[in-house]
Amino acid sequence: MPGWFKKAWYGLASLLSFSSFILIIVALAVPHWLSGKILCQTGVDLVNATDPELVKFIGDIYYGLFRGCKVRQCGLGSRQSQFTIFPHLVKELNAGLHVTILLLLFLALALALVSMGFAILNMIQVPYQAVNGPGGICLWNVLAGGVVALAIASFTAAVKFHDLTERIANFQEKLFRFVVVEEEYEESFWICVASASAHATNLVVVAISQIPLPEIKTKIEEATVTAEDILY
Repeated sequence: MPGWFKKAWYGLASLLSFSSFILIIVALAVPHWLSGKILCQTGVDLVNATDPELVKFIGDIYYGLFRGCKVRQCGLGSRQSQFTIFPHLVKELNAGLHVTILLLLFLALALALVSMGFAILNMIQVPYQAVNGPGGICLWNVLAGGVVALAIASFTAAVKFHDLTERIANFQEKLFRFVVVEEEYEESFWICVASASAHATNLVVVAISQIPLPEIKTKIEEATVTAEDILY
């Protein structure tokens, strides 16, 4: 059985892995990966709007991996509309990259549970095989954190190099054309970053658990036997 010191750190490692699992679920469910400001370029061109008047043509947009919301401002008041990524909008995006992001996050969910299981195993017993020990915990955390980081990098690439926001903003728009003037990563994106950070923290936790504690030695006093004691 592992000592109390290692049990405490392995327990913390299992909690961090489980928290990463929950964070990924929240990131998938909440449609706030990115928000932005969209300019109705068609409306601006029609009225030849100047800088002070551009505010009337700037709307808002936010979205996640499954759904989002868009507020159009084309000079006639705001119009809000909800949209879903699947099954039609994804065809206008880089479908392969978007599906890859989802698959990576679902894989990260499984890896987070596996890393939690390994931490619990080491907390209740000392595994016979080295691959199931601290090295195994580190391996699964590296894989889980790496997969989440890859999903984050893929989403960033979709935004920066594949004009993700602009494609979503102009989906099913026949009369108006929108231009993205501002983009900002939102809480779901940063939640994924926190998930990857949790796995990185687990590597530190496992390393600390391997620090040997100093042994506490009790001083045993030697009994001295004298001749008087023997006579007594």
